Amino acid sequence: MIIPIRCFSCGKPFAHLYEKYKNLVKDGKTQKEALDELGITRMCCRAQFLGHSDVLPLINKFKKY
Repeated sequence: MIIPIRCFSCGKPFAHLYEKYKNLVKDGKTQKEALDELGITRMCCRAQFLGHSDVLPLINKFKKY
């Protein structure tokens, strides 16, 4: 699944922040700290980030050439 462009509930655009979020978490910050630093304060938007699973690498394994 690709991260949605906008929040389903409030409509705030946040897809441009997902790469920054992944880098912050990879660098050792907790998920809460990363979301706070990016300015994502609404619970509906936080749920989109925390509930998202990046399955594109898995799907690419089955791509036909």
